[in-house]
Amino acid sequence: MTGQPAKENFTNGLFADELIFHPSSEFKDNANIQDSRIYLDAEENWLEYWNSQASKLSWFKKWDFTLQWEQCFAKWFVGGSLNVSYNCIDRHLNEGRKNKAAIIFEGEPGDSRVLTYQDLYREVTKFANVLKDMGVKKGDRVSLYMPMIPELPIAMLACARIGAVHSIVFGGFAVESLRDRINDAGSKVVVTTDGGYRRGKGLPIKKNVDKALEGNTSVEKVVVVNRTGAEIEMQEGRDLWYHQLMKDAPIGCPAEPMSAEDMLFILYTSGTTGKPKGVVHSSGGYLVGTSSTFNMVFDIKEDDIYWCTADIGWITGHSYVVYGPLANGATTVVFEGAPNYPEKDRFWEVIEKYAVTIMYTAPTAIRAFMKWGDQWPAGRDLSSLRLLGSVGEPINPEAWLWYHKNIGKERCPIVDTWWQTETGQIMVSSLPGINATKPGSASMPLPGLEIDVVDPAGNPVPAGNSGLLVIKRPWPGMLSTVYKDPERYLEQYWSRFENMYFTGDKAVKDKDGYFWMLGRVDDVINVSGHRMSTMEVESALVDHPAVAEAAVIGKSHEIKGQAISAFVTLRDTHTFGDELVKELKAHVATKIGALARPDDIFHTAELPKTRSGKIMRRLLRDIADGKALGDTSTLANPETISGLKENYTE
Repeated sequence: MTGQPAKENFTNGLFADELIFHPSSEFKDNANIQDSRIYLDAEENWLEYWNSQASKLSWFKKWDFTLQWEQCFAKWFVGGSLNVSYNCIDRHLNEGRKNKAAIIFEGEPGDSRVLTYQDLYREVTKFANVLKDMGVKKGDRVSLYMPMIPELPIAMLACARIGAVHSIVFGGFAVESLRDRINDAGSKVVVTTDGGYRRGKGLPIKKNVDKALEGNTSVEKVVVVNRTGAEIEMQEGRDLWYHQLMKDAPIGCPAEPMSAEDMLFILYTSGTTGKPKGVVHSSGGYLVGTSSTFNMVFDIKEDDIYWCTADIGWITGHSYVVYGPLANGATTVVFEGAPNYPEKDRFWEVIEKYAVTIMYTAPTAIRAFMKWGDQWPAGRDLSSLRLLGSVGEPINPEAWLWYHKNIGKERCPIVDTWWQTETGQIMVSSLPGINATKPGSASMPLPGLEIDVVDPAGNPVPAGNSGLLVIKRPWPGMLSTVYKDPERYLEQYWSRFENMYFTGDKAVKDKDGYFWMLGRVDDVINVSGHRMSTMEVESALVDHPAVAEAAVIGKSHEIKGQAISAFVTLRDTHTFGDELVKELKAHVATKIGALARPDDIFHTAELPKTRSGKIMRRLLRDIADGKALGDTSTLANPETISGLKENYTE
């Protein structure tokens, strides 16, 4: 790639000395997409464009209508039937990929496995038969609470094969978060492991499941994968070992024909209320969206070794560790460990070991690599890499340039991507064989999509001005609803603007049509690419007997992007001090998970509120980021602010 100064500086303060990087002629000449007319062609008839993308999948019955759009509810490929598991496995067996690696697994302790597409067919069909023997039927929910091991995608694909709906809970979530998600889904079966590894320490995964299921009435069976050999309790009649069930399970299980609109999975994500939303993705539209964008954005080739470092418990792992790559017959790396264990070059060791060609990771990780030093990647052979990606949060230009120089060796294009759990698929990104890239910008909406930046009235803002990011028409990978709560779906996403999906993000669109993402405008914090509700963390704090009231905000953090700062008022019976701070941080980690642990907790006699009693988190964010305070005229208690500022900056 080559970089050159832009003719004009970008004026919104994001990156004053803007650079534009162009793909090399060699990359362009070999790219899957080389003609920029794809944007115009897709715009002229966007429904026909999505028809053409859908036609690349295997359908048992072709659809009658591409899209039905009623009152902000979309149905894609109506009348069509397919099976996601079949598209990710079976069709590749007939296309010369039987002996091609589907999954390369690298465990934290250094153990590894390779599953070919034939191996994957065997394991998935056997586990599908295990689930059927347990009475799991089409539409039943199965919760998966597991580390990053091959049995997780195997379980996902087995559910999809028989029409069961999987609900994955990130392995870092604590007992109460796990319980809430299992109970809301009404899961019939839980698939888990005896334990897991995290930086050399054991994770009590099965013990968490046992606690989460206390009082549960829906779960009939718990399937346990023997991962670590940890000592666990097995409840007779309920708990069963995965390896024993698989030993006698027959190979071969017919793929259930699924309506394109049948549920594929539920994934819970934080919203602006304390209760996580069960985002529902359906089979047809979701697979069309993820498979087509995977192919375009990552320019996938038959001999690529592709590695997305995300956990499968998040949407990035669903879409771009499992479904997108496997639908394209790609080789995908599943990595269990951490980037700095046992040493800070573990990621680079994995790339060297497997000759990884495409890496897709988070800005949080990139900033950590920068902090650890250039010597770690310099000590490994990264010459196999040909394309880099970024996901989870806006990437700052400095991190982009470091990634470009130290990992891509100034020759690998970088595809910075913007999308959400709710969108299911990448929405904004460069196409690496066509687009020049700007460090810090996610580039442009992908073909077939209409995305804009608007003011509070819904009118487009002038180029270079910040506004609210909206999506102006349906897209295949979009969520179909919020599980058991369609009213929340409408209220959360479609009530702000008429016929426009409100993303909850701020953005700038520059004169070239490039989008620069500025973060959230609602009460959601993005910590290391993981979204958490402020209310969820506040509820955990107030659950502690010492806390009378709490307010939580995201503050700028050089590594995580955002970190959690909490402001608490205490009950009269308690005194604020270091011990209580430690106790409160541990309490939040126990209630939600370690990722929600606040970096800072500050005491205040009173929280800043409006006259109607609403906490003014905007002012708390200004204090946390050291900014001049915005409008304080609506404060009911203005004297609280000066005390808070003194306390925060001590």
